[in-house]
Amino acid sequence: MRKDFARVSLSLLFTVICVPLFGSPSKAQDEPFYKGKTLRVIVGTTPGALYDQWARIIAAHIVKHIPGNPQVIVQNMPGAGHQIAANYLYNVAKPDGLTIIGSIIPTLYLDQLIGRPEVKFDWGKFLFVGSPVKGESQMMMRADAPFKTIEDMRNAKEPPKCGGTGTGGTDFVLSRLLEETFPPLKINSVLGYPGGPEIDLGIERGEIQCRSFTIEAFFAREPYHSWRKKGFVRNIVQTGVARDPRLADVPTFNEVMDQQKTPDLSRRLAKVTLAGGALGRPMLAPQGTPPERLKTLREAFVKTMKDPGFLAEIEKRNYELDPTPGEELEAIVKDVMSQPPAISEKLKMVLAPK
Repeated sequence: MRKDFARVSLSLLFTVICVPLFGSPSKAQDEPFYKGKTLRVIVGTTPGALYDQWARIIAAHIVKHIPGNPQVIVQNMPGAGHQIAANYLYNVAKPDGLTIIGSIIPTLYLDQLIGRPEVKFDWGKFLFVGSPVKGESQMMMRADAPFKTIEDMRNAKEPPKCGGTGTGGTDFVLSRLLEETFPPLKINSVLGYPGGPEIDLGIERGEIQCRSFTIEAFFAREPYHSWRKKGFVRNIVQTGVARDPRLADVPTFNEVMDQQKTPDLSRRLAKVTLAGGALGRPMLAPQGTPPERLKTLREAFVKTMKDPGFLAEIEKRNYELDPTPGEELEAIVKDVMSQPPAISEKLKMVLAPK
């Protein structure tokens, strides 16, 4: 009887001791990783640019859809046409799911394809979270400049001055592509502006005459609303398969190539160069981010794109919304980064800084 009682007592004691030992890990596993933590969202441009504004809007809403509801901070890291931010994410940021780039120039892959020494990242190894919009572009020119068409630019005695942030930006890339595709057209690229707002000031001051950037941005904010009303600028050309309805009188790059009977190699080069439009304004996570946290971020992004508060803010700002999930961006990047040597060599010639 006493032996049986002793065995029961020891069994109960063992249970009491073991419940906390074996019960705690289960509770810890159920605890969301992001609870009590801070998500850092990096932006590769200065405050006020549309890349910055998109990143801040998404950051404010995406945390509501991440289990654990983390805090969020947005950090601007401008310079070298977003290369500083990309290099930081790839080489310095911890791949723990707590640091992402909120919005970045999608054409940075071109700098890698042509082997620029400033590139310290592998575009194909970034983990893509999603993009809120597509990113077809246009070239904007001061209305008082003597260039109304591509043909005017081809016949100009003095080339127009176009501003840009760096060699990976749409400004520089589209300028070089125009030169390659439609000789003897020339463009004087003035690089080194920290971001879009600074380029706009350069246009207003008359330092430069033109700029290439997304159609979305051109219809999204000031000073472009006022510029359009005043007739301060005109649009020369746009990318995309078809004309944007808002730029119905502006020819597409493909249309101009058809008119000029552009050879096949130049057309293939144009396709690769302009592929960044499909990537839009991508959000990136560093390589090595645990799959379960990438999954959490991607799911939170998809939910954010449907969030009533987010949609109300987008509508208030009159922003476009045409989201692409991270999985689709990943497939686009895989295709873009697998170019034959002939295209890469041609890109090196076309995009070499002057």
